[in-house]
Amino acid sequence: MEQGTPITPPPAAGVAEDKTVAILAYITLIGFIIAIVLHGQKKTALGAFHLRQMVGIILMGACNFVLIFIPILGWIAMFALGICALIMWVMGLIGAINGEMKPAPILGAKFQEWFKNAFN
Repeated sequence: MEQGTPITPPPAAGVAEDKTVAILAYITLIGFIIAIVLHGQKKTALGAFHLRQMVGIILMGACNFVLIFIPILGWIAMFALGICALIMWVMGLIGAINGEMKPAPILGAKFQEWFKNAFN
């Protein structure tokens, strides 16, 4: 190697792949399933974190549909829970895009605790 020739570091392919799984987890149910398959091929901490967050958000949304059968108070709770789920989804997606492992507000830390054995 000649003097003065800069040494080029290898590309950070792992980071991009890691973000891909994290971002796909938030893009529709099909994207979530694809993210699970990709994560199964190469497990990463960021991918597992965001998959656990999304499992919690999906289950929260599924529980929301039960409230439709409770007149008035159930409908109000369903609306409030839906708004919370939307906010958690948006903040999770932003965190995945930025490559951060920041839990969603309110229940994000609990999702990590409840699903700690998932996606390891």
